[in-house]
Amino acid sequence: MTQLEYALSGIVTKEMKIVAEYEGVDEEFILEGVKKGEIVIPSNINHKNLIPKGIGRGLSTKVNANIGTSDAYPEIDKEIEKLNVAVKAGADAVMDLSTGGDINQSRRKILENSPVPVGTVPMYQAAVESMYKYGSIVAMPEEFIFEVIEQQAEDGVDFITVHCGLTFESLKKLKDNGRVMDVVSRGGSFTIGWMLYNDKENPLYEHFDRLLDIAKKYDITLSLGDGLRPGCLEDATDSAQIQELIILGELVKRARETGVQVMVEGPGHVPIDQIEANVKLQKQLCHNAPFYVLGPIVTDIAPGYDHITAAIGGAVAAAAGADFLCYVTPAEHLGLPDMEDVKEGVIAAKIAAHAADIAKGVKGAKEKDLTMAKARKALDWDEQIKLSIDPDKAFKYRINKNVSTAKTCSMCGKFCAMKIVSEYLGTPPMTC
Repeated sequence: MTQLEYALSGIVTKEMKIVAEYEGVDEEFILEGVKKGEIVIPSNINHKNLIPKGIGRGLSTKVNANIGTSDAYPEIDKEIEKLNVAVKAGADAVMDLSTGGDINQSRRKILENSPVPVGTVPMYQAAVESMYKYGSIVAMPEEFIFEVIEQQAEDGVDFITVHCGLTFESLKKLKDNGRVMDVVSRGGSFTIGWMLYNDKENPLYEHFDRLLDIAKKYDITLSLGDGLRPGCLEDATDSAQIQELIILGELVKRARETGVQVMVEGPGHVPIDQIEANVKLQKQLCHNAPFYVLGPIVTDIAPGYDHITAAIGGAVAAAAGADFLCYVTPAEHLGLPDMEDVKEGVIAAKIAAHAADIAKGVKGAKEKDLTMAKARKALDWDEQIKLSIDPDKAFKYRINKNVSTAKTCSMCGKFCAMKIVSEYLGTPPMTC
């Protein structure tokens, strides 16, 4: 049985108990959220070392980090290092987006070493292997994509991005509307190229029931991908994007009726004033399914700083109701991230997620900041570093700046203005 089927039967699973304890909420709250499909717990029955995480309504906003090998960088050990860096920095999930080297071995090694949920985009592997087996991506037999999905499911992948909303209907909207950047989703472009070349409907849409059978067998959470997500601000919230979202909403209902957990992916590049509307539209059209967003990136002119542009958009999106942020690193649009880029990307997304959790009233979020404020007033530097989102960096700055840790004011001495204010307010002494 899947987590959703257990919930519909009124059974609290061990995974639900772990999520409830982590979030500081009642088990019944998690049970009801999973039952309604508003919370998902990606947890493949074959991922043995998994510490489950919940994603969705009323829970802390989660962060994903992308890793994976390529032809240029096929070393699996380096991706395991990135996995460890991401998890240490606070990533709640990782996606193995390998497109080169030994893709099967890379995925299995990541699963073996990952305590957090692992996701993939099966079309990546299917496309790469089709080039070798069949001569091109568009020559891929329909059967092959399902073979790859089944293999990844058997290995223990917890959630998969599948671009099921790409249909000839949505492609017509894309062509009629026109775009500056056309299609920027890699998996989406593979799928569309296959459809157009073979003049056939998207097999992941046409044979969605078969996909559901695989997902149900292993309790994989489907992450319905946005193959028509905007790749620049000019293309945001157009008819093609919305048409795909409408189709995904229909598929959400079909997945839930089958007992399969499902979430929905979103944009992309979005002007800051359109983000809230995008989130509310997704929640309405997709029946409050958990929303997984890439960024959103709020300006196109900051290469090298897109972890910041994405954090700005991510904070706005999550405050409006998005549940899961995919990190963006400083290397976005420029190249592949190194270890430091991975850490910077995760930290930026974690800051966005926490800022949004305060706005959403997520249990325990505001209290963290209050505890930090009290430590600052007490000049308790050790506690401040301990409470920070990146203790290593906070410690480095504290040591390198060589600031005195004395609790008396070096500027005002016994006549410290802050002391006078504290005495007037009747609070513990504080120095400037």
